Amino acid sequence: MLKHILLIFNAFWVLSFTSGWSLPLQAQSDKWEEFKSYEGRFRVLAPGPLQHRVDSVETSIGTLAYHTYFYQPPKEEESKADNLLYMLSYCDYPENTVHSDSAALLEEFFDATIEQAVKSVKGELAYSSVQDYFGYPGRIWRIDYLNEKAVVKTRAVVVGSRYYSLQTAMVRERNLNPSANRFLDSLRLLE
Repeated sequence: MLKHILLIFNAFWVLSFTSGWSLPLQAQSDKWEEFKSYEGRFRVLAPGPLQHRVDSVETSIGTLAYHTYFYQPPKEEESKADNLLYMLSYCDYPENTVHSDSAALLEEFFDATIEQAVKSVKGELAYSSVQDYFGYPGRIWRIDYLNEKAVVKTRAVVVGSRYYSLQTAMVRERNLNPSANRFLDSLRLLE
């Protein structure tokens, strides 16, 4: 049942944004800004304005709205960008499917989510770790893909019945850049 309620559009988004990369040469400038979504009940730091997209997804548990906020450096800045994609996604699951209070279900949910993400980019899982976020169950992981030329790092957390996923994508040579951690660690929940 769990695989029927999984939403892994993140990997699709990463693939669609990362074709035609060139090797970044230096770090991005420090023009970060805070972005707030009252509907999404979060705030996050990003190196530029976030664009928003909502996809309606038909699943065995009904139609789900999958919200994605993303920033890509302009083409003329790609050669010096730390990361080529910054993305925050969230989805509200129906009652009695996914919830932050269900430890056993969430372990299976995160394992299946990571497995699907690896498969969808035809990559290899470099690491995965349980990492709660402000008292809510979460995971972090890294996938190497595009013949080990690209990396996607993910932090995911379940708050109530809402699943949040933050991702950065970069060329392998830039996988230890501070901008990735700055983004992945910047999620704050709004009351």
